[in-house]
Amino acid sequence: MTERQLAEAIGGSAARRYGIVNRALKSRNLLRIKRGLYALPAHLRSTPLHPYVVAQALLPGSYVSFESALSFHGWIPEAVRQTASVTPGRKSIDYETETFGTFTFLPLALQPYQFLVGVERHRLNDATALIASPLRALMDIVAHRKITWQGRAWITEGLRVDIEQMSGLDPQTFEEVCGVYKHTAAREFASRLYDALAPYREATR
Repeated sequence: MTERQLAEAIGGSAARRYGIVNRALKSRNLLRIKRGLYALPAHLRSTPLHPYVVAQALLPGSYVSFESALSFHGWIPEAVRQTASVTPGRKSIDYETETFGTFTFLPLALQPYQFLVGVERHRLNDATALIASPLRALMDIVAHRKITWQGRAWITEGLRVDIEQMSGLDPQTFEEVCGVYKHTAAREFASRLYDALAPYREATR
């Protein structure tokens, strides 16, 4: 909830709203995520508030990606405590919240109008969040860390992605992702990865 939404729900003067909000915060019947952004605690909600939904509220226009998205899709075995997203802006932003954990928003060098390619809307309890597809999340890591192709060991051993999961990705998906990034190294990585998956695609036919 934003300040405006609280004002509409509570009504009355600014002084009255200020008093009600302060009392609710002290009694933990209202949680402050950041200045001007609030949420109801778990005991007053019918369904849990997912951290990815919180990420969208912290920075509208962003989408969840990197290891956070890979974990969401089951592509990596580890749970990820920090929620990492891609921001449409040019600066990295970090938020520390008491209840919902740590949030990081990172910029990428992307081609115009390609920001949401490979990004999907997912229903999380009673809200929605934008989350990168597995390949887009993987390539966002590559682009952010400026990783060059040196074989698939970084993916299978470093990130511990199951290579057989990747073999089911269709050629069009790779073509779309190749057009997202400005840096040649990222596009080359996607192309080389597609070629490296050829034996696995043949095996599943």
